[in-house]
Amino acid sequence: MPGVDTVMNIVVLTAALSSLNSGLYSTGRVLRALALDGSAPHFLTYMNSRSVPSAAILLTVSIYLVGVVLNYFLPTQIFEIVLNMASLGILSTWSFIVLCQMRLRKAINRGDLPATTFPMPWAPISAWLTLAFFACVLVLMAFDYPNGTWTICCIPLLAVLLTIGWKVFRHTPDPAAPLAPQTMPSIALTDDFLETSPKSKPDTAPPSGPHKP
Repeated sequence: MPGVDTVMNIVVLTAALSSLNSGLYSTGRVLRALALDGSAPHFLTYMNSRSVPSAAILLTVSIYLVGVVLNYFLPTQIFEIVLNMASLGILSTWSFIVLCQMRLRKAINRGDLPATTFPMPWAPISAWLTLAFFACVLVLMAFDYPNGTWTICCIPLLAVLLTIGWKVFRHTPDPAAPLAPQTMPSIALTDDFLETSPKSKPDTAPPSGPHKP
C-alpha cells in the first residue's frame, strides 16, 4: 500500500521522541538525587527558579549530543554500538543485584539478619546460574566482531573510569539541601482520601405521591 512506509517512519520517530523526552525528564532527577546523596558531582544538585534540575538536564542533553555526533560519523554502526553499551549497563546492574542477594543470604545464614518472607528460590544455585547466563551473554557479544568485540574490550577501561569518577566526585551529602519528601504508603493515601472526601447525604425528602392525570 502506498504511504505505509511514511506512516511507519512517523510512528517510529514519535516513539523515539517520546523515549527521549521521558529519559530526559527522569534522568535529570535521578542525577540530582544521586548528587544529593553524595554519589554524583555536587553541581548536579542545582535547581533553577522553577525548581527544575537544569544542571542535570543539561548534562543529559550533552550526552544526547554525543550520540548525534557518533550517528554522523558511524551511521551504520551507531545503533549496534549503543545497544551493546546498554546491554553492558543492564548486565552489570543485574549482576550486582544478584551478588548483593548472595551476600544477604550469607548474612541471614550467619544469623546477622532476620530471614526474609520471600527468599530467592533454589538459592544459591539459582544465583550462580544467573551469573553464568550473564557470562555467556558477554562471550556471545565478544564474538560479534567488530562492535561486540570492541565493546567487551572496553569493559576494563569503563571500570577504571567509573572507579576514578567515584573517588573524585564522591562527596559528603549536604544536610542543608532540600531532599525529596518521603513517599506515603498507598493505603494511607486512600484512607486520607476517604476521610476528606464529602460524604453523600441520604435523601430525606418525602417521596412524592402518585401522579394524577
